[in-house]
Amino acid sequence: MLEGLARLILRHKLAVLLVWLGLTGFGVFSASQVSGRWLEQISVPGYPAWEANQRTLEAFGNGDRPPHVVVFQADGDVTKVEGLPQAIDSLARQFDTFRVGSTFASGSDAYLSQDRTTTFATFYLPGASGVSSVTVGNRLEELREAAREAAPPGVTTSVTGIEALHDSQGAGSEGSGVLIEALIGGAGALLILLFVFGTLPAVVMPLLVALASILNTFTLVWILTYFTSVSLIVQFLVALVGLGVAIDYALLMIFRYREEFRHGRDPETALVETMTRAGRPVIVSGSTVAIGLLSMVIIPVPLIRSIGIGGMLIPAVSVLASITLLPAMLALLGTRINRVRLMPRRIVEGSDAETGFWWRWSRVVLRRPAAVGTLGAAIALVLLLAGVQLNPASPQAHALAGPATEDAVIGLDALEDAGITPGAVKPFVVLVEGDTSQRDVEEVAAAVARTPGVSGSAAPPEWRREGIALVEAFPSVDGSARAIRGTIATLRNDVLPGVEAALPSGTEVTLAGDAPAERDFVDAVYGKFPYLLAFVILLTFVLLTRAFRSVLLAVKAVILNLVSVGAAFGIIVLIFQKGYGAEEIWNVSATDSINAWIPLMIFAFLYGLSMDYEVFMISRIREAYDETGNTNDAVALGLARTGKLVTSAAAVLMFAFFVLSTGPGPEVKQFGIGLAAGILFDATVIRALLVPAIVRLAGDWNWWLPKPVSRALFIRERTPEAAPEAA
Repeated sequence: MLEGLARLILRHKLAVLLVWLGLTGFGVFSASQVSGRWLEQISVPGYPAWEANQRTLEAFGNGDRPPHVVVFQADGDVTKVEGLPQAIDSLARQFDTFRVGSTFASGSDAYLSQDRTTTFATFYLPGASGVSSVTVGNRLEELREAAREAAPPGVTTSVTGIEALHDSQGAGSEGSGVLIEALIGGAGALLILLFVFGTLPAVVMPLLVALASILNTFTLVWILTYFTSVSLIVQFLVALVGLGVAIDYALLMIFRYREEFRHGRDPETALVETMTRAGRPVIVSGSTVAIGLLSMVIIPVPLIRSIGIGGMLIPAVSVLASITLLPAMLALLGTRINRVRLMPRRIVEGSDAETGFWWRWSRVVLRRPAAVGTLGAAIALVLLLAGVQLNPASPQAHALAGPATEDAVIGLDALEDAGITPGAVKPFVVLVEGDTSQRDVEEVAAAVARTPGVSGSAAPPEWRREGIALVEAFPSVDGSARAIRGTIATLRNDVLPGVEAALPSGTEVTLAGDAPAERDFVDAVYGKFPYLLAFVILLTFVLLTRAFRSVLLAVKAVILNLVSVGAAFGIIVLIFQKGYGAEEIWNVSATDSINAWIPLMIFAFLYGLSMDYEVFMISRIREAYDETGNTNDAVALGLARTGKLVTSAAAVLMFAFFVLSTGPGPEVKQFGIGLAAGILFDATVIRALLVPAIVRLAGDWNWWLPKPVSRALFIRERTPEAAPEAA
């Protein structure tokens, strides 16, 4: 089929180029149109805290976002300062779409420090929560200025809170990030390609393929938004993942095309051979990336599902461009792909086998496979042990803090210095629905306040609507700390059911707020993760068994890809959760957690992307084995012919993802470093150490394919049915 496609493109290369040019031009228009159609809300339908937050939002116009926390400090008892109650009341009237809680409105000391010199008021933001931590309409600066003006003499004010802390990092300047990061990623890819190929046409073509892939993916995503919601996150993935994946596939094709020239092929024969030999690995690689992304539809979170569906289009379009647009350009250029040399031939020219670093390294692996494999396994084990300690949750408040001079950071420090719980910036809210009196609601507040892990609670009388009332409670630890899980479980399973039973018949009491909603999100994502894992493993195993014509090679590929993902988890745990190097390099303190969506996204992308290198390498090893019939020769030839390709492709992707780590906010840094480090680990430890060592040690077992499996997968197999003797 690929041979026929190659010959068709040879006959109609100009037509293919014109079609792609027209589609890419339309992609520019599509990219501008889709910008206003992204899904920005995070929802977890069917889970109690999120549903309760939505009912609160419907009744009060707020409650789906964590509050701004206005901190007031005085030299003496702050509650005795004349005019402070009136100042807070004035702020509440000025910001009438906010719901405000304070010691003066509720009569509760939960808002006071023990020495009574510091108090705070919670201002719950109107509107629904969004993907971005800093959202339009938070009126943060307006509230900050109004608080300063309203404060009586002798009282200092500051405004902190989750969104304020994000804003302190400069996270509000994300708007042009996609374009800037894509441009930086493209510049880095250009530099890498310069050292890989050394000639202008060979350097430019992968970038043209990437540009066409990205813009045409935006066209498909724009169409998709008319049928289903698509997450705002997809735009980042299209730009950066599309850049890396498309260049990876173009690298494989161009490497093979130039290799065919070195074998003395004419341009037409070289193109047909390239499509036949390299086109298949490109299709297999793209399929594994698509499977990893498609698996996210299993997660019952609309935002995650939309990322899976939208993200799946990225490898699909990249594959299509690599096997149609790129061959058309190669057919048009022919031998001119090696003209306009920008780097000396001795630096960049590839070699088929018996020279160069990768050939020498293959001899080391063949002589010492056990030692090389043990080294790779030891490195992987260290990172896997760190990975199992991953705590999926939002960063704790102190990890979100920007420069110490920022008002949000000053406010957070003031709360901490006064001994006020860090849970003040991410309170619990208890939703009481039914025919209840204010006294009933205050009894709920008292029961919640007695719960271990809760430092205080209040039931402001103004927080009532017909048939609904709210209680605000402050956990004694940060709302993203590990200990919060036990407090939430105690409230849900023990305290609130008992309180509900004592209230009038028909009353429902539900734990809400940002922290419980985050736990619901974690439960929704990771409760279904085993099904996602099984789906990905099964489909990729079948796909790779067909591609490699081997059971063992497919099993090895699946296991090592899971090791790559686990190692990436370990790297972000060590850097960000535990803080080794985070402050020195990225200027963020230890987060004590990894944002809950990041491990899922790293798995979905890294599993498929690292499989690219597995397919590139094993396809050449399989090809060499079919030619020589000798496993050792196949390992040496396969590693020598793909080592430079894999490391170059990994460098392009690693740089594209590393660019993300320069963005504001620990979540973006965690995601970028997780993917970049995972790609680096995979290209070095997995592909350079473990894969060749394992294939060498497995010997002829690598090529075992039972006839029932061969028949079931419609494989034309040339190896014996029975398992051979191990080498």
